[in-house]
Amino acid sequence: MEARHLRYALALAEHQHFGRAAASLGIAQPPLSTQIAALEREVGERLFDRTSRGVFPTAAGDAFLARARNALSEMSLARVDAGRAARGETGRLRIGFIGSALLAPLPGVIGRFRRTHREVRLTTQELDTPTASAALLAGELDVAVGRGGPRGAGAEDLVTVPIGADHLVAVVSVAHPFAGRQSVDAGQLAQEPLVVSPDAAASYLRQVFEFDPTVLDGAALARDIHTIAGLAACCAGVGLGPNRMRLIARNDIWFCDVEPRFRLPDLQMSFRADDSSPVLAAFLSVVRQNCPDVGTRLDDLLARHPAATEWQRGLGAS
Repeated sequence: MEARHLRYALALAEHQHFGRAAASLGIAQPPLSTQIAALEREVGERLFDRTSRGVFPTAAGDAFLARARNALSEMSLARVDAGRAARGETGRLRIGFIGSALLAPLPGVIGRFRRTHREVRLTTQELDTPTASAALLAGELDVAVGRGGPRGAGAEDLVTVPIGADHLVAVVSVAHPFAGRQSVDAGQLAQEPLVVSPDAAASYLRQVFEFDPTVLDGAALARDIHTIAGLAACCAGVGLGPNRMRLIARNDIWFCDVEPRFRLPDLQMSFRADDSSPVLAAFLSVVRQNCPDVGTRLDDLLARHPAATEWQRGLGAS
């Protein structure tokens, strides 16, 4: 039994005449009669009464036609749903990110993606860079945004693109002696109690204070940039973090550049190279629209892995 058999039966029930039904279907009457007879043999019941007044469904025919309508409707919806899934309009996307990415560029990216893909189940979770990378490799995330590229076993299976550059700044209370200054140097910071993230203390900040490796030993550790700024406002120490912290709207803190200027590891977005999900392709398209500098780099990277054709099709659809 095929979908066309269901359509033939519904057309015959509507027109109550083989000739008119055949004309509406664009076929000749004899083939329609043959197909209806074959359908009745397959079902094992007489579906239509042929009378001099016309052709009318039997009780068995009425029951069959009700199911046939539902079946054709479901088949139509199945085609629609398949198309939407192929275009990344439905499905699931799981994103892990560090807190500073919520200042920029994630608000623009996620906001735009939600507006254009309302039926995608979007899950977001704040994670430090090593944890997000591990979750991505384990298949627990689809996208990870962190400071610097993923490292360790399995990192070669990821595609990573930079989505934002930044440099180090200091944040202090407006009551701190540094308040009002445009910059401070690393030597001056070394004389102050510091507030930093654990990830930064374990990695790039060691380069800033390479002249005295003990500077960070007594630093207060804060999970995110808002806590760093809050502790600085409380005079608990001088906070260190990315320049994008300046987007935090508080009137009780002051930001200073750190001299010499220290470029932080780029904000990076990673995803699995073998992930050909249309939802991810749709998300990457939005990333390209909101992060102009990443466009060609993303194309170059995608062109080098097995799912390149699918990715380019998804990216070009935006």
